[in-house]
Amino acid sequence: MATAASPAATSGSGSAAAGEKLMKEERVWIARNFKVPIDGGVPAGLIISSCFRYQNLENFLGQGLQDKIQLVAIDLQDKPAWFLEKVYPPGKVPVLEHNGNVIAESLDLLSYLDANFEGPKLLPQDDPAKQAFADELIGSSDPVIVALFRAGRAAAGAGAGGDDISELVAPALDKVEEALGRFSDGPFFLGQSMSAVDMVYAPFVERFKDFFAAAKQYDMTQGRPKLKEWIEELNKIDAYAATWGDRRLQIAAMMSKFGLEIPVA
Repeated sequence: MATAASPAATSGSGSAAAGEKLMKEERVWIARNFKVPIDGGVPAGLIISSCFRYQNLENFLGQGLQDKIQLVAIDLQDKPAWFLEKVYPPGKVPVLEHNGNVIAESLDLLSYLDANFEGPKLLPQDDPAKQAFADELIGSSDPVIVALFRAGRAAAGAGAGGDDISELVAPALDKVEEALGRFSDGPFFLGQSMSAVDMVYAPFVERFKDFFAAAKQYDMTQGRPKLKEWIEELNKIDAYAATWGDRRLQIAAMMSKFGLEIPVA
């Protein structure tokens, strides 16, 4: 039986740093959903360890995994000895243990999943141009993430409005818009199909899109039709949509992370 550690209901400050780790973790959950073989089987011996809350765990289990994955909750504030001693002493998440190998860091996990498990490929295998562009986009994802978090902190400031957010994120989002137009055979970064590149960017872009709209009535997709279409098409994919859960809870979590008052529903 495969084993995955579920996101525990942890205590703590709910800091922006924790939010960034959660979004990086979500990359792996999207990939894990996407890589499930057509027959619904899950390779034995897989462990994904997580210390963060996962708002939509019941939907993730609804992907045919409930009888094949044992979920082990880990509290980030009180990491169990077995995890630190036998799985991954540095204590970081997400972590994957498979066939005696222990792999950490979300980008490394995506590569490992693609190389070692059946199911749809996360990166193109026979298109050098798309492979090179994928490497370029994954390698340049950090500046986009930094810009989003910088704008998130600015949104928490007194008197900050949509124009302030736009000034901070527009250059990064315009690059995303341009990248989404590179290939004309589909709405995703590499064209027709969702890939590891989409998984790298989507958890950050989607959460901040909802957060900025709720907190400051700022629409990240305005004037960016390719970004808007990309988000719409992502949410038509079950492997992606199953990772979300109640968006009101996601928005409330983002509000809390940046110290903003959570609106009453």
